[in-house]
Formats: sequence, C-alpha cells, structure tokens
Amino acid sequence: AADLYKPKNASGKYPAIAVSGPFGAVKEQCSGLYAQTMAEKGYLTIAFDPSSTGESGGKPRYLASRDNNTEDFMEAAAVDFLSVREDVDPDKIGIIGICGWGGMALNAAALDTRIKATVASTMYDMTRVNANGYFDSEDSEEARYAKKQSLNTLRTQEYCKGEYSRAGGCVSLPVPEDAPFFVKDYSEYYKGRCYHKRSLNSNDGWNSIGCMSFMNQPILKYSNEIRSAVLIVHGEKAHSYYFGKDAYENMIKNSKYTSNKELLTIPGAVHTDLYDNLDVIPFDKIQKFFK
Repeated sequence: AADLYKPKNASGKYPAIAVSGPFGAVKEQCSGLYAQTMAEKGYLTIAFDPSSTGESGGKPRYLASRDNNTEDFMEAAAVDFLSVREDVDPDKIGIIGICGWGGMALNAAALDTRIKATVASTMYDMTRVNANGYFDSEDSEEARYAKKQSLNTLRTQEYCKGEYSRAGGCVSLPVPEDAPFFVKDYSEYYKGRCYHKRSLNSNDGWNSIGCMSFMNQPILKYSNEIRSAVLIVHGEKAHSYYFGKDAYENMIKNSKYTSNKELLTIPGAVHTDLYDNLDVIPFDKIQKFFK
C-alpha cells in the first residue's frame, strides 16, 4: 500500500522518489511527510508501507526480512511501479530511506541499477543492531548465541500455540526519568506527537521473533560497489549517528565510486529531529542533491 503525491499542476514526465521508514512506522508518519514535501519541490513521490506492516499485505504479519524489505524498494511498491508510469522519467528515479529503511535503501541501491540517487536519513543498520545490540554492546559470539537460544525456544513455543507474541512498541508517556534519552526521543514521537493506530512502534511492536533473520544477514557488504549517488544525512547528537558514519566510511572504503557520495552531519540534531522537525530536516539540500 502506498500514497502517491504529485507536484502541483503536474504534467509531463517527472523525476520520481520512493520513500519508506522509519523501521516500525507507517506511511502516514515520517515517510509521508518526506514524500509530500518533496512533491511540493517538484517530484512525483510515493510513501509506502513495507511488507506485512500497515496497509500492505504479507503474512505472517509484523515480520521483517532483509530480502522482502529490500524488494519493497525495488518491486511493485516502488521502482517497478514508478518505472512504467507515463508521468515518470524512468532515468530519474531515486529513493529515500529513513531510520531502519536507510540501511535497506543502501542495500537496494547496491542491487538496483535503475535507482539513480539515494538518501539515507537518520539511518540504522538493522542487521548490525540485531546482531550486536545497541552501541555494539552485545558484539560477541556468546551474546549472540544466548540471544539465538532464547529466540529459538520462543519459536517452538509459539509454533505450538499457533500464534506470535509481540515484542512491544515504544515506552508509554511519561517516560521514566532514568530511561536513556533515545527511549524518550522515540516515545515522544510514536506515543505522543505522531501516534498512529497502525504503527508498530506506536502500539505492540514487531513479532518477538520478527527481526531474528537480521542477525546473520548483513546488508551493507556491497555498499562500496554502489555507483549511483548517495547522501547520508544524520544528526550530530543522534544515538544512531555511528550507523550513518560507519555506513559512509564502508561505502567509500576500497571504492572507485566516491565522488558522488556524501555524509551530511546536522549540528545538534537528535535522531527523531530528522523524522518531523521541519527546521532541521535539510530538504533544500536533499532537493539540490537529487537535482
């Protein structure tokens, strides 16, 4: 399921952008804001719900997949769909991935040569955080093995029950004073100013085993082979900044395609500032990049 946005007084063929994210959000939240704003700047855009979430199909529900989520950018919901529209220039298709879909966007850009430009905003590498924990605090074989044991025990239990438990969304407001800042940051967005009834983060979260496959499926392995243009935008104060910084460094390491790659650090910005803070999101820079 996707929402389509057209430039005002649209006619002829337009450059197009497909937008998705954040991880666990719906198109009526952050990606819709990005899509609408870029349409106002002259692009035909779509904001889409990834497979098994929001208004999109896919069963079991609330299950994430590196393959499916990369395909979401590439197939019917996005580039396939845009490439054959009469009002789209197929040689001018870009994508924007936000938060967890920033990493998926880079994976799609490494695979789909029809994508001419990619923006990854306030990005997460979901494979890294699932394998290593936040801030790589669980980056050891023993920690991963313990996590796998726990999740596989749960898989058996839920198979016997015939239903999936949910891992839980963001912390309800008010957030406890001793919670880490990023927990407060997320909760104020998903439980507060941008609550949506279909958003996983606003409600019961992903399936408890829904992200398990990410643990041994890294998505950025071939990012240094991306030949098309990439802009990574991240907040200086974001807890997730290391994902964007490291993704950029990995993308240009041992690469022949560095001249059209850029990391833009927004001074003082935190993670969710790049979700909905119009005073912080560098839409003019993003427009200039795509142009």
